[in-house]
Amino acid sequence: MKYFLHFTLLGVVVLAGCTGSGSQSSDGGGQGGSAGSLTEARQGFKSKLVRRAAQRDPVDEPPENLFRVVRYDAAAGKLPAYLTPDPKDGKKHPAIIWITGGDCNSIGDVWTGVPADDDQTAGAYRKGGIVMMFPSLRGGNNNPGQKEGFLGEVDDVIAAADFLAKQEYVDPARIYLGGHSTGGTLVLLVAECSDRFRAVFSFGPADNVKDYPDEFLPFDTSSSREIEVRSPGRWLGSIKSPTFVFEGTKDGNLGSLNAMSRSSKNPKVQFFPVNGATHFSILFPTNRIIATKILRDNGPECKLNFTSVELNKPFGK
Repeated sequence: MKYFLHFTLLGVVVLAGCTGSGSQSSDGGGQGGSAGSLTEARQGFKSKLVRRAAQRDPVDEPPENLFRVVRYDAAAGKLPAYLTPDPKDGKKHPAIIWITGGDCNSIGDVWTGVPADDDQTAGAYRKGGIVMMFPSLRGGNNNPGQKEGFLGEVDDVIAAADFLAKQEYVDPARIYLGGHSTGGTLVLLVAECSDRFRAVFSFGPADNVKDYPDEFLPFDTSSSREIEVRSPGRWLGSIKSPTFVFEGTKDGNLGSLNAMSRSSKNPKVQFFPVNGATHFSILFPTNRIIATKILRDNGPECKLNFTSVELNKPFGK
């Protein structure tokens, strides 16, 4: 069973690397990070993993009319994902990869109805006719590999996008990426390693992963370098695709959003504090706004934009 997020913030050595396409910025562009891009920082980096995940639950079977279970090739082996089935209409559809919060390496029930003030399923995209993919990552569920806590998982998300782009009913030029909380942190790191996504949407990320609970940090947290290569606030200058960061002003990671907003000099990244929203209530109305815009974003280049007025309106602000 997949457990979603309900809060806000034997040694093994693994070799890190980014597999993303495109060139990267030569300026870290974040909060005093090391010079160079995140891709460069990860090359040859050896991470010391100190804990293995104990939970190894298999992937839940989804309703076949909503999702099918597929397996995509990743460095750890064949990893499962939920994928919208082919609508058989002969069209190329926009698609989004979504990374949930909590244990973002695992997937589970993302189809059962949930309250609008805590919709961590991102169902607005599926209901709007956008193809959805929920990839399970290394060490999640009963997958091969080990959880690395925001390191090798970056490469898994990029591998999932490679698989998604090959589906006959998906427009490979209109693949988006989104995530919430721990998933929001991970998608920011992916954006800092790859320009293959048309746009990226990060909800409630942490700028620095050091404050996450130990269960999400299976590496040697006494090493500043281990923390640095996993903390997206240090590498904002590496982002090449349009990237939008959202957080509610109540009970969330607003401090991280504000810190990144102050430090970023990258015009590709925009930050939106949403007045009156929480870390969870922000999801349903904002994803619905994004989904509507994605369906209209069908030109050769991404033209998405957002205003504080439209994002605040569902909360009466």
